[in-house]
Amino acid sequence: MESPSLLQNAGQYGILLVYLIPIALIWLWRARHSRAATRRHREALQETRQAGLTEPASLHPLINRDLCIACNACAKACPEHDVLAIIHDKVELINPTHCIGHGACKRACPVDAITLVFGTEKRGLDIPNVDASFETNVPGIFIAGELGGMGLIRNAITQGRQAMDSINKKDRPTNPEQLDVVIIGAGPAGFSASLGAMKHKLRFVTLEQETLGGTVSHYPRGKVVMTQPAELPLVGKVRFRETTKEELMAFWEKIVVDTGLKVNCNESMNSITNDEEGYLVTTSKASYKTQNVLLTIGRRGTPRKLGIPGEELPKVVYRLIDPEQYRNQKVLVVGGGDSALEAATSIADEPGTHVTISYRSDAFSRAKEKNRQKIIAAEATGKLTVLLKSNIKKITENNVILDQNGKKIDIENDAIIISAGGILPTGMLKELGIDVETKHGTAS
Repeated sequence: MESPSLLQNAGQYGILLVYLIPIALIWLWRARHSRAATRRHREALQETRQAGLTEPASLHPLINRDLCIACNACAKACPEHDVLAIIHDKVELINPTHCIGHGACKRACPVDAITLVFGTEKRGLDIPNVDASFETNVPGIFIAGELGGMGLIRNAITQGRQAMDSINKKDRPTNPEQLDVVIIGAGPAGFSASLGAMKHKLRFVTLEQETLGGTVSHYPRGKVVMTQPAELPLVGKVRFRETTKEELMAFWEKIVVDTGLKVNCNESMNSITNDEEGYLVTTSKASYKTQNVLLTIGRRGTPRKLGIPGEELPKVVYRLIDPEQYRNQKVLVVGGGDSALEAATSIADEPGTHVTISYRSDAFSRAKEKNRQKIIAAEATGKLTVLLKSNIKKITENNVILDQNGKKIDIENDAIIISAGGILPTGMLKELGIDVETKHGTAS
């Protein structure tokens, strides 16, 4: 007969096994799940590299592997969901071109292992240097929004508001004919800054060479914009998460009416020069004395032309206004960025159209994943043809001639949209004495 102590020990071991076996099973399941996830992430990273999609479009995370604890907080915080992932116990940027600069990953990291940077080792990005108040090295000249590298609407709105808060802290000009600030550009940053100037009761004028909204107003019809809430002065929290360009523009136009904000549309800036008290801003219509200047212009600058025969024909334009105007036409779109892909797919949706998209590289590495997927879907329907590693050689009234890997291609053509980017206003900035640095993806 077994002793009571042996029976007692056996019972204790039994109870211990009741707890240990489930724990072991959970641990085994998590280990297996982790290995499977790592395998998927490695395959995704390999596919990204093979496709040549390794260059982030703008602001993106640089991960300090020595500090990273693989908690995965950054990947979970990313609104784009598939940009970051754990591979071999460290976080990797597995889909660089999906990153659009939210910065949520940096805020979520508990050990400060992430730095947000511009450019990469292969592709530099010219960024004007500004301090924490958005003032450049030239006193009185501020920069906010896309020109400073912040292309995301929410970030541009935030910067415009913060820049105007900084300008409000400066001493007011004593000359009654001198403005506190001239705001150049009425895109997201300029619009937010203008409302901020009204809130602070500053004397200001807002100049826009085209229409309210700047670049946003020229997005293709139906384009989805604004993926995170933002705060506008005098308005409060703007709770859009995803909305169309038309809805956003209608919202802004209502704010203009409700607040009485005045924007001098179709008035382009010609020059900024020093005067005795500050700056003289000369435009196509007037001149303004001001103590401060806030540049909220875009990075596109002047559209980049191809310099080929026939480019002067009226059928050639440099941005899409309305896809409907291309119904029942054969259209060529040139470029590989988001604007080119969005133009191509929106036109391909119109009845009777056929779109060809030409790009000099072998992959649409600068475009967002959702736009690349739309291109694939449109190509599958037969309404769109993709010509990678191709260049336009000549444009005629009814045709366009391209070269693809040494092969001449002659296609019928009714219209051409060239989305080859723009000549950055770097020259203007340097003439003003503003320091411009080419960023190569290194932490400052």
